[in-house]
Amino acid sequence: MKPARTKTPRKPLVKKGSQTSLKDPVGVYCRVRPLSFPDQERCIEVINSTTVQLHTPEGYRFNRNGDYKETQYSFKQVFGTHTTQKELFAVVANPLVDDLIHGKNGLLFTYGVTGSGKTHTMTGSPGEGGLLPRCLDMIFNSIGSFQAKRYVFKSNDRNSMDIQCELDALLERQKREATPNPKTPFSKRQVDPEFADMINVQEFCKAEEVDEDSVYGVFVSYIEIYNNYIYDLLEEVLFDPIKPKPPQSKLLREDKNHNMYVAGCTEVEVKSTEEAFEVFWRGQKKRRIANTHLNRESSRSHSVFNIRLAQAPLDADGNSVLQEKEQITISQLSLVDLAGSERTNRTKAEGNRLREAGNINQSLMTLRTCMEVLRENQMYGTNKMVPYRDSKLTHLFKNYFDGEGKVRMIVCVNPKAEDYEESLQVMRFAEVTQEVEVARPVDKAICGLTPGRRFRNQARAGPVGDEPLVTEVVLQSFPPLPPCEILDINDEQTLPRLIEALEKRHHLRQMMTEEFNKQSITFKALLQEFDNTVLNKENYVQGKLNEKEKVISGQKLEIERLEKKNKTLEYKIDILEKTTTIYEEDKRNLQQELETQNQKLQRQFSDKRRLEARLQGMVTETTMKWEKECERRVAAKQLEMQNKLWVKDEKLKQLKAIVTEPKTEKPERPSRERDREKVTQRSVSPSPVPNVPPIRLRHRRSRSAGDRWVDHKPASNVQTETVMQPHVPHAITVSVANEKALAKCEKYMLTHQELASDGEIETKLIKGDVYKTRGGGQSVQFTDIETLKQESPTGRKRRSSSGAPVQPDGTESEWTDVETRCSVAVEMKAGSQLGPGYQHHAQPKRKKP
Repeated sequence: MKPARTKTPRKPLVKKGSQTSLKDPVGVYCRVRPLSFPDQERCIEVINSTTVQLHTPEGYRFNRNGDYKETQYSFKQVFGTHTTQKELFAVVANPLVDDLIHGKNGLLFTYGVTGSGKTHTMTGSPGEGGLLPRCLDMIFNSIGSFQAKRYVFKSNDRNSMDIQCELDALLERQKREATPNPKTPFSKRQVDPEFADMINVQEFCKAEEVDEDSVYGVFVSYIEIYNNYIYDLLEEVLFDPIKPKPPQSKLLREDKNHNMYVAGCTEVEVKSTEEAFEVFWRGQKKRRIANTHLNRESSRSHSVFNIRLAQAPLDADGNSVLQEKEQITISQLSLVDLAGSERTNRTKAEGNRLREAGNINQSLMTLRTCMEVLRENQMYGTNKMVPYRDSKLTHLFKNYFDGEGKVRMIVCVNPKAEDYEESLQVMRFAEVTQEVEVARPVDKAICGLTPGRRFRNQARAGPVGDEPLVTEVVLQSFPPLPPCEILDINDEQTLPRLIEALEKRHHLRQMMTEEFNKQSITFKALLQEFDNTVLNKENYVQGKLNEKEKVISGQKLEIERLEKKNKTLEYKIDILEKTTTIYEEDKRNLQQELETQNQKLQRQFSDKRRLEARLQGMVTETTMKWEKECERRVAAKQLEMQNKLWVKDEKLKQLKAIVTEPKTEKPERPSRERDREKVTQRSVSPSPVPNVPPIRLRHRRSRSAGDRWVDHKPASNVQTETVMQPHVPHAITVSVANEKALAKCEKYMLTHQELASDGEIETKLIKGDVYKTRGGGQSVQFTDIETLKQESPTGRKRRSSSGAPVQPDGTESEWTDVETRCSVAVEMKAGSQLGPGYQHHAQPKRKKP
């Protein structure tokens, strides 16, 4: 007996993603099929139980660049060519069936190229059943004795289950059996020999810890996704030889728990493995397959076989099902056989086959895109929208990837060299899928009733033989018999007493018989009345049923009309979505083009501003340059005109002196040696004139003596011996400009020295105003430049008269003409370095004979 469970009877509403912290990766397994011919070239090798190696085949290297490449891919487990269906089922599908019986969902699909063994893995072959029949066998082995009677569970159109009592279920069974063409129950039919070997599983497999206080019901459905349309393979369509009606595609819907399901899909309740597989085989015959260049029976659609298990607890007595819909637990296992990806240039497909291959590859590409987006969102924390709606296949199973159950994938590969490129893409997809994590499903809430009540109530009832019989009760009501033992032959009392007692019993028996006959007649009358009442009620119920059936027929017609209208609207919505996508793409392109043009305009505007600033700087620099040049030229012209005017004045003065002075003796011109000595002595150390006070150094006073100055004198400056020295009172003298000194002053002066073109030192005093900036610092704006320059007296060339002829008697000729005297005067002005009192004498011209 199991321990009592203390959880609440009600099943709490669990939101999706409530256990997102607990995630499991998608289980990806690899199965390698054997080669058709032993001498075929291989491109896939099994390294160990978890790794396969894919290498470039010879023909591929010959057609390409000749490189030999080996790539290894890891899986959860690798099954080699000698793996049996039993071993594959035990590892991959057995845990999913166990979760199904314990109320959890599961998804198992096979993926691979055409001819890689997907359908063989899922369905199997005669004598070796695949995963699907083995899953069914394990389910019915586990719940065989706990199954509810047929129609106790009743599926509805809202992806949920209704529950009804056994009496209602019995009436529905009788009604179904009373149909004009009742089907023979499967238990009375023989197994179809076409698939009898597939479901003959020798190994007995059963789930552990099945809840014995619940009843179970198994429902199966079978659909296919063909050209991105969903078709019901179990739908019974009346055949019309005159105007055959094509099968109608089904629509996807979302239930109240946000789970996706196929609306209007046929769901059959099955009670055994044989019955379930017979339903599957009936739908398998309708599945679309075709003969292609790569596979004689190639699946042209994705098939989905759904197994839904309904579970409901027994009531407190353990005799009947608890009539509470909230207590029903529904779990689902989806077995998906994907159509193989294929390259049309290899299959030589044309027409419909080409269209089918394109739709197959498109749906598989959408599946791959969804896996890549899921992996990217989980690895990098992004929140990109997963494109589930781009394909019916991914849209149907989006709940599994959102955390509604475990997901397992079997990658089937064909090791032959011709499938190298397709196998390479399959391996890459498997590698991406392994990195996707799915939220762990939530454990189901269980009923709070006492466990073990089914078998405990049966034991309490006891065997049926312990109940007293009716004859015993009747005999106990008769009077007791007297003693019948005769010990004396003369005893005449015992027999009379026995005869009297038997007569009394006989009389009582006659009375009871009469009473029983009367009661029988009364009971028969009551039964007749009851039969009449039941018949009337049945007629009434039949009338009501007919009315309800008419209403249901009208509602079905209305539903069909609404479905057609809905389908038309969905088609329009698809067209609008595609149009919206096109417009959004155009909008994005135009926005990108607009942003590009804006960036281009911004760059052009920035280049224009830089060019304007550069041109403005060049104009300003050129203007300042030409202004300085004009000022220099004007000053030079003024100096030249002043010199010319002064020369003219000197000439006039000399002319006046020559004209007015009396004739005297000729002045004696000093010798050239004495002149040179005197000049040399004055240039080295000129002797002060007697009775003249010493010259006092003059300080050049600043134009802004009232302000406080920063006197910046670099340490590299050379001390000059000029008479005029710059002097600013109340100045802070620094060798390096600093913020502290600038903060205390309003003016700034920089003493700068440079070498002039004539080799002399030129001192420039660069002055400026100190301003405070917004940041709390100081800036200097230069306003004026003063220049101090020292020239050497020997720097200029003086006109010399050493070439004048000397008289033979050693005396020089006298100045006789005005032109000579004026030239001497001009030279005296130009040679202003000569000291005071020095007389200039020119060589007079020789007289004409």
